[in-house]
Amino acid sequence: MTPIRMTSLAGAPLAALAGNSGRFRLLPFFAAASLAMFLLVAGALWYFERQQGAFFRDVQNQQIDFFKQVQDDFASRQDSVARRDLLSIHEAGNVNLTRLFANALWERDFAPFVGKAGQISVDECRALADVPDAKDGKPKPSAEKKACFAEIGKKIAAFPEFAGLNAKVFEMMKKSTVFKIKVFDLRGITVYSSEHAQMGEDKSLNAGWLGAAVDGKPTSELTFRDKFSAFEGVVEKRDLISSYLPVLAPGSEKVVGVFEVYSDVTPFLNQIKATSADIRKAAADNQDKVEAAAVADQETVDDSGTRTLAIVMLLLLLLFAALFAIVWRAAALIARQEMERDHAQQQLAQSEKMASLGQMVAGVAHQLNTPLAFSSANIQMALQALARFALPLQVAGSFSRLVKATDADKVMVNVASARDRVADIDPADLDVQMPQAMLQDTLQGIEQMRELVENLRDFTRLDRTKTSRVDLNKSLHNVIYIARSVIPTSIEVKEAFADLPEMDCNVSQLNQVFLNLINNAAQAIGEHGTITVRSLVEAGRIRIDVEDTGSGIAAEHLPHIWDTYYTTKPAGEGTGLGLSIARTIVTEHGGEIAVQTRTGENSGTTFTVYFPVAA
Repeated sequence: MTPIRMTSLAGAPLAALAGNSGRFRLLPFFAAASLAMFLLVAGALWYFERQQGAFFRDVQNQQIDFFKQVQDDFASRQDSVARRDLLSIHEAGNVNLTRLFANALWERDFAPFVGKAGQISVDECRALADVPDAKDGKPKPSAEKKACFAEIGKKIAAFPEFAGLNAKVFEMMKKSTVFKIKVFDLRGITVYSSEHAQMGEDKSLNAGWLGAAVDGKPTSELTFRDKFSAFEGVVEKRDLISSYLPVLAPGSEKVVGVFEVYSDVTPFLNQIKATSADIRKAAADNQDKVEAAAVADQETVDDSGTRTLAIVMLLLLLLFAALFAIVWRAAALIARQEMERDHAQQQLAQSEKMASLGQMVAGVAHQLNTPLAFSSANIQMALQALARFALPLQVAGSFSRLVKATDADKVMVNVASARDRVADIDPADLDVQMPQAMLQDTLQGIEQMRELVENLRDFTRLDRTKTSRVDLNKSLHNVIYIARSVIPTSIEVKEAFADLPEMDCNVSQLNQVFLNLINNAAQAIGEHGTITVRSLVEAGRIRIDVEDTGSGIAAEHLPHIWDTYYTTKPAGEGTGLGLSIARTIVTEHGGEIAVQTRTGENSGTTFTVYFPVAA
């Protein structure tokens, strides 16, 4: 058999698909789903609000850190610029001072003195090897080398003109900001120092001396000294600017010597530090204000976010309440419509059943008339037979009286009368087997009528909610018994039952399903053919097949056979409810129904019904 189409349950009503125990519960489902979504949305809103607050807090902190960095950088730059400017200004002042000093003393006093000091050889001292320093490992002059250069300084200080030159220098620099003056020749030897112990030192490798003597450029640096020997004596904790300044020959760019001037800038540097401290304090105050404003802004943002979140939550609750009210009303309407639909479906099922019963009336009447006819005839014949028993019974009564009589004359008379009566009795009237057989046949006919009436009563029962545990084979046999009364006797109905487990079901509803399928099969066959009703267990399910040898279902009708009110019969001969009601009943029992068909003579159609074992 070639399968044309397997019909599924896609077209079944929602309630039928779910079954009585699995109906779609709109209100609980909506409440649970919407509450879950509400909580999800609320959680998401809370999360995003927290994230927004954290983002704003991070931005505020970044702005605060940036502002603090800008303030610190500004203060550092101000301090650095102030020191740089201080160094530049004092370097320029030292350059001017050196020029004045050189103009006043160089040609007349320092030039001859430097020239005379240059005649002292320093090669022997420089030839002495340096030794690595114990702290940093760098080469430093040895004690012997330092002593050698110190002797050169003593020789220079021993010049007769040294005392007068030294007095002039001290006189010019007294009460000024210059703390120390050194004079170097072009060899880098200290030929004069206001701190006499430093005379004779070799500064030929000093970067400041090299810049001034070789490149002719002033070089200055700012240093701090815990103790320092100045014109006024030893001073402590002073900030000094030391400047290496080239001395140029008058009217030329030729460097003839180098001055090193130490200027005291402690008051200026203290002023710079005080200004920097004021700036840092102002920056700290501004930072505190910014942080306070950031805290206030954060609180405002948090409060605004909390209010917004509360408003959104309230709106969501109101929306949920409104939707819940709508769905509650809709659920009530759906429930009422479901009840009405169930009631209408029950009425349709009953109408279909009554239509089937109407078709069975003629057959049932025929089956009832047959036992009624012969039962009536048998009773009439039994009455006639019993009427013929009247004479023998009378004779028997006469003999009874004869036995009891004591008068001889009466006895003789009674004997003669009895002889005449006995002669009139037909021996056939004394046969009691025929009435007994008639009565036995009558009882059998009455039993057939009782069985038929009992089957009809079970089939037409209206209780659609009552379930019981039954054997479907017995139910199928009962349906086939009823069906045989309405289908032509030329159509053979075969039973091919296998052992089935009992299942919980509404047997009255299933009877209607199977009767509809058998009736449809008989109508598809016509006059001669076979209907096979088969039962078996397949893949853990109960399977019922109703197979016919009819002409099959046409392809244009097959997609619509489950539609309500769809029929191919002439008007007035079919309701179009049989297969629709059958599928609804099957699906409400947790099963499914399918069809296989092929068109052509004696091709046939098979309707297959599946039930779970624990339906």
